[in-house]
Amino acid sequence: MNEAHLCSIGLALAALAGVRVYLTVFGVGLAGLLGWVDLPQTLQVTTSYWVLGTSGTLAAVEFFADKIPGVDSGWDLLHTLLRIPVGAFLAAATLSPDGDLGLGALAAGAGIATFTHVLKSASRALINGSPEPASNWAASLSEDAVVLGGLSLAFAHPWLSLALVLGLLLVVFGTVFWLARKLFVGLRRRT
Repeated sequence: MNEAHLCSIGLALAALAGVRVYLTVFGVGLAGLLGWVDLPQTLQVTTSYWVLGTSGTLAAVEFFADKIPGVDSGWDLLHTLLRIPVGAFLAAATLSPDGDLGLGALAAGAGIATFTHVLKSASRALINGSPEPASNWAASLSEDAVVLGGLSLAFAHPWLSLALVLGLLLVVFGTVFWLARKLFVGLRRRT
């Protein structure tokens, strides 16, 4: 793979880490361990049984915690401190053949992980305001599906994966912006 492919994989992994950090790390490690992809040397740490066991267990906990309104927002707040640095690491480690993490790749990974994390958290805060729990479940299951699909696409078709992740983010961003605008216009009319 050339450097452009590795860059697109790294950015896609950073974006996915902003949504589901444990599932992303588990997926990368499992794919490397089973030989589905050749991981760069720096990402080989994700194939460790300790990393796989820990990230797999926490991915299962996150799967259930993310379905409960209110708990999901607390979980997102707590994981702000983890999703962004892991996204930065995944992006930089993908581009690092010798183990040296470049500052530019770290910054790009942190930026895209921050964007996806803030977008996820903001959309979930809006969804938690809705009276029925079905929208929370639908949003959570959609995020799970996006991460699983994004991981498989990132390794098989990195450019397509990056384009779809960024396109989906723009759609979600537009939807959240539209909903927030409607909410604020409705609140202004009531006052």
